[in-house]
Amino acid sequence: MKVASNLMVEIPTLRYDDHVTKARSVLRDDVFRELYVVGEKNRLMGYLDISDVLRVMDTKSNVTVKGFVREAARVTPGTSLADVGLAILNARTNSAGIVDEDGVLQGGVLFSELFPVLVSRHDIRGKVKDAMSREPVTCAPEDPIHRIYSLIVSSGFIAFPVVQKKETIGIISRRDLLRAGNIRISVKNQADTTVDRVMTTPVITVTPDDTIAMASRLMVDHDISILPVVDEKKRLVGVIDRHDVLSSLAR
Repeated sequence: MKVASNLMVEIPTLRYDDHVTKARSVLRDDVFRELYVVGEKNRLMGYLDISDVLRVMDTKSNVTVKGFVREAARVTPGTSLADVGLAILNARTNSAGIVDEDGVLQGGVLFSELFPVLVSRHDIRGKVKDAMSREPVTCAPEDPIHRIYSLIVSSGFIAFPVVQKKETIGIISRRDLLRAGNIRISVKNQADTTVDRVMTTPVITVTPDDTIAMASRLMVDHDISILPVVDEKKRLVGVIDRHDVLSSLAR
């Protein structure tokens, strides 16, 4: 049986006195959504999330990571993959730190790598409507980017569907904002840069009557973490993400 150490990867680490701008650079260029913060003797202290990095817009800021550290999901090298999934679900994170008996960081398990393994092992029952989040916050392609930036930072949501004439035409995520370097200037100056310049298209969707198993396969096949849910008229009725699928597995 595979355990946490079988999926362990090296995740970049920070210390309390590192600048948030350092975290921004790593998160922008790599696949990680979170970075671990370590203390003395490499003990795991917590993690820094993309949303936290987005709070600091100045590229030359001297703000350190200390005030943004969150409690990390922790597992041991021998933790079963199912229990790693539960740790990630309970902490609502996108990774779990692997630590030894002294709390020293060994590496981490990425939810994006764990998710395909967990869904392949189980017959996931139920339909999307049983697991989706309803009445999601949306935006329009012509919305100013500084409004969406503020929404993502304040809400903690990972992405917003982009809706035009009641039809979902794209997705705008935290990573879209992080990778668009000029966005910080637009936000800071409240310029007129709009969502359609940054959003990801085309968008992959599911319907409420599609199975959760189908939704999870789409997430795996396209390496995406969230899917808009639309009705027969293509109107948005909800969203479903990896954590929603994992919750269904846990039940």
